[in-house]
Amino acid sequence: MMSVLFPLPGNEMFAASVAKALSCELGDLETRLFPDGESYVRLLAPVKDRDVALVCTLHKPDDKLIRLYLAASTARELGARRIGLIAPYLAYMRQDSHFKPGEGAASQHMARFLSGTFDWLVAVDPHLHRHHSLDEIYSIPSRVVQSAPMIAAWIRENVTHPVVIGPDAESEQWAAKVARAVGCQHAILQKTRYGDRDVEVTAPQTAGWEHMTPVIVDDIASTGRTMIAAIQHLRAACLPAPVCIAVHGVFADGALDDMRAAGAGRIVTCNTITHPSNAIALEEAVASAASEFMACLSAAA
Repeated sequence: MMSVLFPLPGNEMFAASVAKALSCELGDLETRLFPDGESYVRLLAPVKDRDVALVCTLHKPDDKLIRLYLAASTARELGARRIGLIAPYLAYMRQDSHFKPGEGAASQHMARFLSGTFDWLVAVDPHLHRHHSLDEIYSIPSRVVQSAPMIAAWIRENVTHPVVIGPDAESEQWAAKVARAVGCQHAILQKTRYGDRDVEVTAPQTAGWEHMTPVIVDDIASTGRTMIAAIQHLRAACLPAPVCIAVHGVFADGALDDMRAAGAGRIVTCNTITHPSNAIALEEAVASAASEFMACLSAAA
């Protein structure tokens, strides 16, 4: 039988594009709260003996996870063959170590929870800093969609004489890939973080960049402090207003306005989290990754 995708609230447009690319059914999902605050979930398309995927970007995840769990568990109860999670933004990946006494490695705890709920996972560029791959913490098969080719394509079409800047050492994997795909120079800034909102960066020599457009590329823009520090350094070097590109535009607590005030030019994100800055679409790449699981599971049935 044809596979079916169910979008959690707020994911309808992304899921519709993925379903079209996969040539599968787009199912409806009813969710609401009971008067006592408990969640109600109902699947409005049949799932018995079908491959099911739930589409839910996990930005601000805590109010989404219970509905996601109930939807997956309901699909399993009603006879779904396999149940996958398409999470364009995969949360709880940054707390990946014990930074202070008494803390837990939340990335591992969330991995156990989702691995016990789903049969496979597709995510876009999860924050893999201390983990080399999702396989280190997830016990289910997973695919990581790389956004670099789509980011590079956007830069080629929209930026004249770019130089790609990674705002810290962690961003080098994205910056280097993007620069290679664009065919331009790249440089990595050095970051010292003193707190969530206190960041300092130092940069290599910028001589020769006077007629180039800096393009800052990072995986997550949350408080925006890392990008702001990079923007300020580049502007102090009398370079043009940088284009800022984030894979995941979280933009917490006025971060977007703060980035603009610091001197950013255009601010662009991939559409893993719905936001007015979305300019880089990833549905086709996500569908391609999900099709690996669905085709394999259908063939094995």
